[in-house]
Parts: sequence; structure tokens; C-alpha cells
Amino acid sequence: MGNDGGSIPTRRELVKEAAKDPNSTQVKETQTEKLQYYWSHCSLSQNVLTPPIVSDSTGNLYNKDAVLEDLLNTSKDAQDGNVAGHDRTSGTIKSLRDVVEVRFSIDKEEEDSNTRSSEVRMVCPVTGKRLGPGVKAVYLVPCGHAFAETAVREMPGEQCLECNEHYSSNNIIPILPVSSTDKDRLRDRLSKLQSEGLTHSLKKAPGSSKKRKQARPNKEAEADADKIDETAMPSLPPTETGIETSSDAIKNEETAALTARVLVEQADRNKRRKMAPNENLKGLFSSSNGMAAKQSDFMTRGFSIPSGAKR
Repeated sequence: MGNDGGSIPTRRELVKEAAKDPNSTQVKETQTEKLQYYWSHCSLSQNVLTPPIVSDSTGNLYNKDAVLEDLLNTSKDAQDGNVAGHDRTSGTIKSLRDVVEVRFSIDKEEEDSNTRSSEVRMVCPVTGKRLGPGVKAVYLVPCGHAFAETAVREMPGEQCLECNEHYSSNNIIPILPVSSTDKDRLRDRLSKLQSEGLTHSLKKAPGSSKKRKQARPNKEAEADADKIDETAMPSLPPTETGIETSSDAIKNEETAALTARVLVEQADRNKRRKMAPNENLKGLFSSSNGMAAKQSDFMTRGFSIPSGAKR
């Protein structure tokens, strides 16, 4: 290494410094650049956002045509036997019921000018601020109108200012949330909706109606069992029925009510049987008033004498 006209590198030039953690300013700049990209590009196809724009339960923005294409490809893979598929939405979008069309208000000046779709300004209809990385924006479910969070917070009541549709505070969805608090709230909201058989758009989830139909006969049977008033049935003691009542030991309400009814009917039959005359003893007594017995003597009583016979 010498006499060749080159230079000999020193240790200072060869040894690199260790990578340093980014400071808060660098993290904020990176986060702003990321938000700026996803505010103007579809999170699924990476194309420029063009209306109609939809959003899922996590607040991400998509082009509706990209969501339709992804759903068609997923169903095609399922038919071909590809179980894994190519789920690019982390399981948040399984049908169009899992998305809500976000209705942004476009700046009229920008809308009238011949600008590209990527330069269209989406503004809050209340405050007039441009919605983007610098302003925290939300949209309402199920109407989908987008506002600045400050405007929604100051709205009197829970009614959309654009369409007058009612909403609940839990259905205010932040667009592209950053804080962990908002992300955790959205996850809890989705879990609650799934337990109720609903989707992100507050529509019934596919298959939830079948489960309700299967559970309906069981509920109707329980309702019929509750209608039977066991207190209205007389509780007879064991001495009258002759059979010990075992309805108290039966845990099933419907079976217990049926057992009690059978015992009551059996007790009524036993009572009627005691009050009715005995057929076996009925033949020993005469149905006449006893006049014929007085006219005959004791020798002929009990049998009849032929009419032609002499005494």
C-alpha cells in the first residue's frame, strides 16, 4: 500500500458513527410526511384519492374502486382454494358494509379552477379550514360528512349540520388517527359492534340474521313456558292424588308445567271415579220401587212363575 499514487485511509474515515435515535422534531417531520401522503393517496392501491372516497373502522382512506377490486380478487382466491388470499386491509374490510363513504366539502374556488384531483382542497364546512395533516379531521357514521374535530366538539347536540342526521359520540371516527388513545377507542368500538352483529357502517353483518333465526325458536319456547302460570294450577297434596308431585324436582320449566297439568287431570279422574256409582254393584239392586216384591211371597221372591202353572 504505497508508492502507487493513492492515499491511505485513516481509522477516522473507516469507522462510522453509531446510528442515533431520531429526535422529536425528526419524528414529527416523518409523521407529517406520512400523513400528507395518505391524505392524498389511497392506502390500498397507492393511487391518488378521487371521489368516491371511503373509510374503514380504523380511519384509513381508500378509493372505492380499489376496495371493490380487492374484494373481487379476495372472493376469486377463495373460490380457487387459496385460503391465505391477499388480504391487504388487515381484515378490516370484508364487504362494502365495512366501509363508509366520506363526504368531503370541496373548496369552491379550487373546484371551479381547472386543477388536478390531487390539488383539490378538502375543507371543513363549518370552520373553513383545510382538512389535512395540520388539522385533526373526523367523519360521522352513518352519514359520512367530514368536519374538523373542533367543529364537531362545539356542535350543539348530536345532529349533523349538513344532513341533520342523528349520531352518537361513539360514531365520531377520526381520519388517519395518530394517537394511541384514538386507535384503542376505534378497536373497542369495532369489537362492540361485532358482538351486536353490526358492521362499521351500522348495518347488519352478513350471517347475523341466520344466527338470530336459529335463536328465535328457543326464545319462543322459553316465552311459551313463561306464559304458563304455575300458580294458577292447584297444588294437590299427595293424599288426594295418590302420586307424589315431582314437578318441584324438575329443573326444566316446560317439563315441570306439563307434569303438574298431568297430575291435576289424574286427580280429577280419581275424584269422578269415586263419585260415580259402581257398575259391578249396580246389578244387585232393582231399579223398581219395590211394589212387585210386596205382592209376592218370600217363596216366589227372586224367581218368576210361569203364567200357565197352578199353585
